[in-house]
Amino acid sequence: MAIRNNPYGAFNFRVKLGDAGGEEQIVGGFSDVSGLGNEIKYSEYRNGNDADNHVRKVPNVNSVDDVTLKRGVIGDLRLFSWLQATSRGEIQHRTVTITLLDERRTAVCSWILHDAQPKKWVGPSLTGKGGGEVAMEELHLVAESIEYQST
Repeated sequence: MAIRNNPYGAFNFRVKLGDAGGEEQIVGGFSDVSGLGNEIKYSEYRNGNDADNHVRKVPNVNSVDDVTLKRGVIGDLRLFSWLQATSRGEIQHRTVTITLLDERRTAVCSWILHDAQPKKWVGPSLTGKGGGEVAMEELHLVAESIEYQST
């Protein structure tokens, strides 16, 4: 990938929820993706006979932040069904791929969530006072690891 001087817009992206249950075909694309992150936790350690009076930082556990996907409610129940199956003990690990696209809709980089599972589904906030608001649903995912790659 060639490095460019101006950053990519955050509005062109594609989400693929793995290939289980027909989810490779996106129905009603997502309007928001948030929470892409990775953190390495550190332990502090110091030998009793160290000459310097400071601790060492020793890396240990690596964790992936929860990722939230939002979209307008379209009547497709597959997101909620995935969560329900997990709550019944039917674990369905998936590889979720979020791909950033450039102005020509060409893939420029991807974040791949390995062994992703649903953690929480949130339905729409409904109000009878009118307006032009879209009924939104969101799915919170957990993943065991994240991979970031340019294409």
